[in-house]
Amino acid sequence: MSDRTLMVLSTLEDIDMSIDMVIERFKAIKTVDDFLSSAENIEKLDSIAMRLLAIGEGLKNIDKLTDGQLLPRYPSIEWKNIKGLRDVLSHHYFDINAEILFDVCSSKLGELSRVIKLMSKDLKV
Repeated sequence: MSDRTLMVLSTLEDIDMSIDMVIERFKAIKTVDDFLSSAENIEKLDSIAMRLLAIGEGLKNIDKLTDGQLLPRYPSIEWKNIKGLRDVLSHHYFDINAEILFDVCSSKLGELSRVIKLMSKDLKV
């Protein structure tokens, strides 16, 4: 197995761990308004945003390591949107939209988790 493949696998493992952390932190959030309902939930919003930023950064790194060849093999995921969210979270932090983060957490992470696991499995073969 090449060094690049090992780096990609390591990054996929980090992404998978971050997805699990976001899912766990999001469990108490039932509506968009919950994110802003208490200091504790604002901290959850911040920590979720940080993990989503890390996921996007990891995917950008994977794209570089694989010369843009790996992610397109899994078209069920909107890779461009994930990397774009990373850009907003890192460069326009005060423009974070709680509704977008709520949508990502409530409807996108399950499929992303499934595909990240599949990518790891495929690379190990």
